[in-house]
Amino acid sequence: MPRKGRRPARSSVLRRWLAVGALVLFALLYYRPLKAYVDARSELGHRSQVVHQLQADKSRLEQQLGSSTSIATLSREARKLGYVRPGEHLFIVKGIDQWRKRERASMMAPRGRRR
Repeated sequence: MPRKGRRPARSSVLRRWLAVGALVLFALLYYRPLKAYVDARSELGHRSQVVHQLQADKSRLEQQLGSSTSIATLSREARKLGYVRPGEHLFIVKGIDQWRKRERASMMAPRGRRR
C-alpha cells in the first residue's frame, strides 16, 4: 500500500528546478533580440507606407511635369515667378485694390454736372 504525502526524489526536484532555470535563462537571453526584431518589423511597415506615399507623389509630379512642358505653360509659370523676357522691364505696382475701389466708387457715384 503506497503512502500518502510521499515526497518525490531529490533528483527529480532538482531536475525540475534546472529546467525552470534553463527556461528563465533562455527567456532572458532572447528577450532583446526578439524585441529588436518586432520593433524592426513595425519600423519597416511604417517606412514602406512612406515609400508608397512618395512613389505616388513622384508619379503625380511626373504627370504634372509632362503636362507642363508646353511653351505657353512654361511662359505663364515664369511670369508668375516674376521672370521677364529679354528687353522687357519689370514694374511692381502697388495699391491696385485701393485704385479699383476708387474706380468703382466713382462709377457708382451719381452723374451730375461736372465742371
